[in-house]
Amino acid sequence: MQEDLDNPQQSETPIEEKGVQTPEERIAELEAALEEAKASVLYTKAEGENIRRRANDDIDKARKFALEKFSGELLAVKDSLDAAVLIEAADVQSYKDGIQITIKQLASVFEKFNIAEVNPVGEKFDPNKHQAISMLENSGEPNTVTSVLQKGYTLNERVLRPALVTVTK
Repeated sequence: MQEDLDNPQQSETPIEEKGVQTPEERIAELEAALEEAKASVLYTKAEGENIRRRANDDIDKARKFALEKFSGELLAVKDSLDAAVLIEAADVQSYKDGIQITIKQLASVFEKFNIAEVNPVGEKFDPNKHQAISMLENSGEPNTVTSVLQKGYTLNERVLRPALVTVTK
């Protein structure tokens, strides 16, 4: 016994020092891990909400300003029409020339934004692109467009407005 008192290095070490945890320490460690996991879940959830909110804001802005470039291009056409109205002493030819220039400006805008004119005279009637207003007895091939009452338009090959046409029987 005396040896044990004289040599403190040989005395027994407590359980905690041997790597075995007491139940209280294990519970404290697990509670800390649980709190950390809760915080991580809350952070991830908040991050997901922020991403969803930013995406919705981006979608709303895209909808709101989708026509911004197109509208800006149309302003030149509007300016030309306004200038034509302001002319005091003009003859019919100058108005006609001004209208032709304005039509060219508008055609340029349409081309820039892939708006195509549908003028199907002589083509086969296509109900996806044409709307028949009347049918005429004619010596031509049946279901052929003979005249266009109103041109149609497509946007990126999707029909914006069908052409109003007359078709042979």
